[in-house]
Amino acid sequence: MPLTQEDRTAIAELIASHGHLVDEGELGRMGEVFTDDVTYDVTDLGSGPIVGLDALREAALALGDGNPVAHHVTNVIIAGTPGGGARATSKGLGVRADGTCASVTYRDVLARTPQGWRITHRVVHARRTPLAAS
Repeated sequence: MPLTQEDRTAIAELIASHGHLVDEGELGRMGEVFTDDVTYDVTDLGSGPIVGLDALREAALALGDGNPVAHHVTNVIIAGTPGGGARATSKGLGVRADGTCASVTYRDVLARTPQGWRITHRVVHARRTPLAAS
């Protein structure tokens, strides 16, 4: 089933809502963005895959002041997948309390659930060099 414009809008808003929830400390609402069994892979940032909403919340709390004060998501590209799911690639900017920032690329796998679209798997790739070759 191809993605409708409504699907694309819902997915883009879902991806954007992650930053708003995290920045506001609404970690208990991560189920509005991710499935209960989400895999959030931050291996490229020096950790490893985080599995499940509880573990994701615990990891954010453990990072404490190391968390960005602002998450900004842009350049969202969405594609349908066989079976009715979707994949999305987006850019993320994290602004730290000291004013520095970092850039990442999010690669998401999404599923349509009874509650709406949710991210089932996210890989976070740090952007460290310009013009990184594929």
